[in-house]
Amino acid sequence: MRVTREQAAENRGKILHTAAQLFREKGFDGIGIADLMKKVGLTHGGFYGHFASKEDLMAQTCAYAVDELLEQGEAAHATTKGSKYKAFIARYLSTGHRDNPGSGCLMAALGIDAARQSPAIKQAFTQSFNRLLNAVMNLLPATKTEAAKREQALLTLATLVGAQVIARAVDDPKWSEEILRVVNKNLH
Repeated sequence: MRVTREQAAENRGKILHTAAQLFREKGFDGIGIADLMKKVGLTHGGFYGHFASKEDLMAQTCAYAVDELLEQGEAAHATTKGSKYKAFIARYLSTGHRDNPGSGCLMAALGIDAARQSPAIKQAFTQSFNRLLNAVMNLLPATKTEAAKREQALLTLATLVGAQVIARAVDDPKWSEEILRVVNKNLH
């Protein structure tokens, strides 16, 4: 039975969504194609109708994960009163984000992994970081110069990602929460 274009697009979306989640939870090397396709409910052979290789999927997943994060941010900004920048920081440093890397920021979940990957993956990761950087720059006051906004956005993202990585890595829940709280308090 032949798959319609709509079904093919839906299947591709399921693969990307599931891969983005699993890669952020388990790392790029923590899940194989066979297990991914089984989780999605499709055949292993069907994978190659959508992606040239696992590396191709990994690269496309970087963009997909940032798309998800930016969409979540847009939805949250629509209901935010006050500073959208401060609200973004508070959401990023929440225990909910810490405890759910599969639906969180690509940078905090896969930054270490991306550094060990091929140039193609590093390039996809870099492009995704740049998109996230621009989104944070857009949250900053218009009174700042572009150079000042870029500098503050870089500082913000580096601090947020580092805080989230450490908060996830420590084995003491109170210390983990302290890291998130102190960075949130001092980053504004």
